[in-house]
Amino acid sequence: MTKDEELSDLPFFHDLAADEIRRFLHATGSGEKRYAKGDRILRAYEDNGSLGVIVEGRGQVLTEDRFGNEASSHMLERGALLGSTSAILGAPSIASVVALVETRVLWVAWRALITAGTRLGRIHGIVMKNLLEAFCRKNYLMTQKIEVLSQKTLRERIILYLLQREAAQETADVTVPGRLQLARELSCNRSALTREIRTMEDGGLLTTGEEWMRLNHARLEEEHK
Repeated sequence: MTKDEELSDLPFFHDLAADEIRRFLHATGSGEKRYAKGDRILRAYEDNGSLGVIVEGRGQVLTEDRFGNEASSHMLERGALLGSTSAILGAPSIASVVALVETRVLWVAWRALITAGTRLGRIHGIVMKNLLEAFCRKNYLMTQKIEVLSQKTLRERIILYLLQREAAQETADVTVPGRLQLARELSCNRSALTREIRTMEDGGLLTTGEEWMRLNHARLEEEHK
């Protein structure tokens, strides 16, 4: 896969041909930067004027207060946007992003993106449409997370989390992160999560693999009769 083909597969460039992507990159002065595992891709409370798009790799979002206390949040994978809050609003973000593996990020200066509209015409309109869809998708995912965390029990959180990902991934065998990251996403203790998963397995409600889980819908319906 060529570099242009690799970028055309990103949601940010959806509906753009390779030559249109090249025009966009040239007009906005956009460029890639590589990060080694453990590097900070973004730092909390620092000025940032660019939107980042993960081209390859994964990042971990860390929320950070003024005293330097950090809490792990969600992961960002290929195609994810980062830095939009600080770049667009001009306000420092309370979140940092650290590379979990070697990661490549395409950086697009926000001001250059806005002022390039007259030169790029249709291309600019498509990119802005893609951005709007990305922001709406982000809000939708945040709403889903709030719904999961509002459940009364850990079991209910796990079930709803998996149901949401079944729909998103369009498969019964849902790809899930490791237990530590899953515990963070479900806002619970890792030991409590492990115990509940084991209980659900013993009850025939859940089947698990190294990186996947599958709900038994027939058993789930029986429990809710």
